[in-house]
Amino acid sequence: MPVIGILLTGNPDPAIFLGGFGQALREAGYVDRLNIRLEVRSAGGNSGLLTERAAELVELKVDIIVASLTPAIQAARQATSDIPIVMAPAGEPVGTGLVESLARPGGNVTGVSAATAELAGKSLELVREVIPSARRIAVLANEADPLAKPFLEQINRGARIIGLQIDTTMVRPETRLDAVFAGISDRRADALVVQGSLQRKELFDLAIKHRLPSFSSNRQVATTGGLVTYAADSMEVLRGAVGYVDRILKGAKPADLPVVQPTRFELVINLRTAKALGLTIPPTLLARTDEVIE
Repeated sequence: MPVIGILLTGNPDPAIFLGGFGQALREAGYVDRLNIRLEVRSAGGNSGLLTERAAELVELKVDIIVASLTPAIQAARQATSDIPIVMAPAGEPVGTGLVESLARPGGNVTGVSAATAELAGKSLELVREVIPSARRIAVLANEADPLAKPFLEQINRGARIIGLQIDTTMVRPETRLDAVFAGISDRRADALVVQGSLQRKELFDLAIKHRLPSFSSNRQVATTGGLVTYAADSMEVLRGAVGYVDRILKGAKPADLPVVQPTRFELVINLRTAKALGLTIPPTLLARTDEVIE
């Protein structure tokens, strides 16, 4: 029975990822403990533990490692150059050095790119649409994520075009956030853009407490309490990752499998969060929304 290792940051609850991934596996004819076995390792929200969790999967001699988001993929890549690694997804795999190119990834890594950095500018456009008066935007970037650099480059480029001021704070997934949000409030930010690998519920609870509408390019942020997300369709990404698992189990080599990019994107709005913030979402934006959380 093939063994698939799953490596997650654990931020938010791994069950969110595993539910969708399990559904994609079943659609492809794979069922855990029936014709495939999953070994799940989560860092529990502590980025410093990813290296240890990746080493555990290598020690188990799993057939494939499926890793979600750049920090987990990087930890898996550092742990093994032999076991195939499937990105599910990565933000900008070429820019962060995970693969040589999208067409010819080389090495033992392939999978799905979520175009996360490129979508950062879209978050700013949505801020302006929801809050036309917004001028100063707080940005939380993940110090432990190599994607932070291209993410911030896109944010700053987009801000110059739209005419917004950016107030960037670097944090780690395990950083205590009370003082961070107190500082953001003191600097009178109008909204908050969060890098997708920062998904703690505490973060979005504090955003609501400090009256900060939050935006991101990770679908799970809306589920965790963020206000608006525009991101790659999560099930398209997971089905794509399972497709790589299937092909590798049947003998394909990661170096020969081009990285795919998403073709469908979802706009998700959390109306519970909007209500808590006392915000009215423009009807024109609601009409374009793919999913509303009520």
